[in-house]
Amino acid sequence: MKYQNAAEVLPEALLRELQRYAPGRVLYIPVPGKRRQWGESSGARVFYRQRNEEIRERHRSGAPVEQLEEEYGLSYETIRKIVYK
Repeated sequence: MKYQNAAEVLPEALLRELQRYAPGRVLYIPVPGKRRQWGESSGARVFYRQRNEEIRERHRSGAPVEQLEEEYGLSYETIRKIVYK
């Protein structure tokens, strides 16, 4: 993202108003529209949902928490949170 000088982009009245609230600061102005939730762009949300469902199913099928902990590289507490959610 390229920075632009606000004096070149904004009307003078708006620039003065912004300077009252954030003089000398760098501001981020978000694009209008619906904000995406965590992991939607990267696919992480879907990945973790599928992984957690797989862990729950394997536990229902009889896999002990200790085995799941080792196979998925997660702590005992994390597996318990996933299984008992």
